[in-house]
Amino acid sequence: MFKPSPIDTSDVVLSDDLIGLTEKIAENVHNVWAAGRIAEGWTFGELRDSVKKTTPTLVPYDELPESEKDFDRNTAMETIRLIVKMGYNISKKQ
Repeated sequence: MFKPSPIDTSDVVLSDDLIGLTEKIAENVHNVWAAGRIAEGWTFGELRDSVKKTTPTLVPYDELPESEKDFDRNTAMETIRLIVKMGYNISKKQ
């Protein structure tokens, strides 16, 4: 049986700049996901239906419920934390 074992990033403290970057990455994660779904023939629908390929989350990021945004934010935050934990530096070009 599969037992996920993500790398523990709880000790990583991010700068305010990187925390701010999280929202932009989360929005992009959603847009990449949505583009993929649309390419697969999915459309907006009130209910998620794998047969009809409809989903209520095929909307712009700012229209998502907070619970869905939180999922994308967590993905973004954990990705940034992992990058830092692995010894990489993230810096913005001036």
